Amino acid sequence: MRNSTLADPARRPMPGMRLLAGALALVVAAGMAASARADEALADLVEKVSPAVVTVLAETERERTGRAPQSPFEEFFRRFGEGRGLPNPFDRGPRQGLGSGFVIEGGGFIVTNHHVVSGADRVTVRMTDRREFEAAVVGTDEQTDLALLKVDSDADLPFVSFGDSDAVRVGEDVFAVGNPFGLGGTVTRGIVSATQRDIRAGPYVDFIQTDAAINRGNSGGPLFAMDGRVIGVNSAIYSPNGGSVGVGFAVASNIVKEVIAELREDGEVSRGWLGVTIQDVTPDIADAIGLDTPRGALVATVLDDGPSAGTLKQGDVILSYGGDAVESSRVLPKLVGATEAGESVEIEVLRDGSRQTLTLEVGAFEDRRRAALDGRGGRGPGVDGGEASASLGATLEPLTPDARANLGLERSVDGVVVTSLRSGGPAARAGLEVGDVIVGVGNERVASLTELDRALGETGRDSALLLVRRGDAEIFIGMQLG
Repeated sequence: MRNSTLADPARRPMPGMRLLAGALALVVAAGMAASARADEALADLVEKVSPAVVTVLAETERERTGRAPQSPFEEFFRRFGEGRGLPNPFDRGPRQGLGSGFVIEGGGFIVTNHHVVSGADRVTVRMTDRREFEAAVVGTDEQTDLALLKVDSDADLPFVSFGDSDAVRVGEDVFAVGNPFGLGGTVTRGIVSATQRDIRAGPYVDFIQTDAAINRGNSGGPLFAMDGRVIGVNSAIYSPNGGSVGVGFAVASNIVKEVIAELREDGEVSRGWLGVTIQDVTPDIADAIGLDTPRGALVATVLDDGPSAGTLKQGDVILSYGGDAVESSRVLPKLVGATEAGESVEIEVLRDGSRQTLTLEVGAFEDRRRAALDGRGGRGPGVDGGEASASLGATLEPLTPDARANLGLERSVDGVVVTSLRSGGPAARAGLEVGDVIVGVGNERVASLTELDRALGETGRDSALLLVRRGDAEIFIGMQLG
């Protein structure tokens, strides 16, 4: 009896199966070859751009105050911190901050983060070949966390170019080059996780989110697309433990290009200012004011000394600015910020159900007059007691002198205080909180429970637009009536 498998016709592989196995082997081999070529191409690209990425050392003089208390981590910092450019928290002498940057022109202009060089008495740039240059800070912009440095060199420095961040797509491969933990040039790879990400870092900046590892020391370094162009400046991470968890954020390159150009020209960034606080138009707010879809920027407050005083009104919804549609409150600050102070701009608003076109002169932005993207502030201690409102699903109380004192409000504030909320009721679903003071319905101010009930009854809608005082700010809240 023959035991050979090949000798047994019933057990021989069929010709089709042999062809399939061969085809699969070819596919696997081709895939491995393509992967090897891609890895080699990335290595070539990293080799090309890395010389333009620098380490930024920012030294701040501080008074020596004596030895810090003994710590179990002191030996770690002594062994791994000293000599690597890392700050030693037990050293009370000059403090050295650490970050990354990249050269954008052979003449020695370098981009980094504002927070890397802020307050520094001396800034040093270290190249990958270990050459060091003392750098001058041309200018910084805290609003976008960007800074421009300049070094003088006898020969042109290697440099990289910016790409178009608006063309970046979620899922694209990217890589970061920087100086995490003072280790020197380090490359990490990932994808674009999201674009135009708002991380509440200010109204003038959008971020590209990536899962490429970004750690302490990467700040100010470049995020590259696979064509070797910079599409972002690594600036922040989300981390519950201080290390990378795959959620990093880079300032989009198109914003960087605009800011850096202005810093190079003037040493600072000038921005327009309207003197208003704004908030998003939610679906409930849109329904309450008769807007077909949630869009625009709702004016929550108009500052008395601002450029919009006498032109814009609380409750206006800004639909367009200078001919550009305002799809959300996130869009407006960028449009205004790009406007020269003193320039007249046409603004389309929805006011009392009708559209109007207004013209106003844009003012100059100052840090002390930052317009908040939403009007939320802190709130004072809650108050007890009150009268139940079936339409709101809340217990309300007149704003008595005692309640006003409990909430830390000035005497000029009138309204009705929310003292409790029914779980699942209209007020709770809308986002009202205990301690909120309802000061108006639409554009009508209310100072008592009677006035509030009457104003709600006169809306003629299934929803109402409430003006609410929360802490030191006023915000609009759209609410479906029960």
